[in-house]
Amino acid sequence: MTKPNDFDWVKMQGGYRTPFDPRPLLAKLETEEDLESTWHSLWDELHHQGDVGEASFAAVPQLVRIYRHRDGLDWNPYAIVAIIELARKVGNNPDVPNWLQEEYFRSIRELAEIGARALFNANNPDLIRAILCVLAIERGLRTYARILVNYTEEEVATIAPEL
Repeated sequence: MTKPNDFDWVKMQGGYRTPFDPRPLLAKLETEEDLESTWHSLWDELHHQGDVGEASFAAVPQLVRIYRHRDGLDWNPYAIVAIIELARKVGNNPDVPNWLQEEYFRSIRELAEIGARALFNANNPDLIRAILCVLAIERGLRTYARILVNYTEEEVATIAPEL
């Protein structure tokens, strides 16, 4: 696995299409320092109004690595990885850089495997939806993933009441 310092982070763009180095926030996440604020900042910087950048993609393996070593269940890693992946190549968003593709897609698979094991212990609807979303992405079911990430069960029932 690539170490966080192996990239030229300062040249990568985040969701605002400006240079963004997520390493300080990833370090805070690793130490579990001020998790709520840290997650809020990561969400804001890695994905902004549908936009993502190289820094967003490069953060995915690091987010999965950090989550793998934490205890407990958290919807944030699943949801942010799903949002970043579903934004890939949409509109003006770039694809994952060639130098990162293998590790990026391996990380999504690893997160799906972690989620599959955690699913039966999950009881929060947002966590369950986020895990299912990553599982759908991993299995190539991107339309289902978009539904899971964008709509609550109540919203889906309103759109398609016969379901």
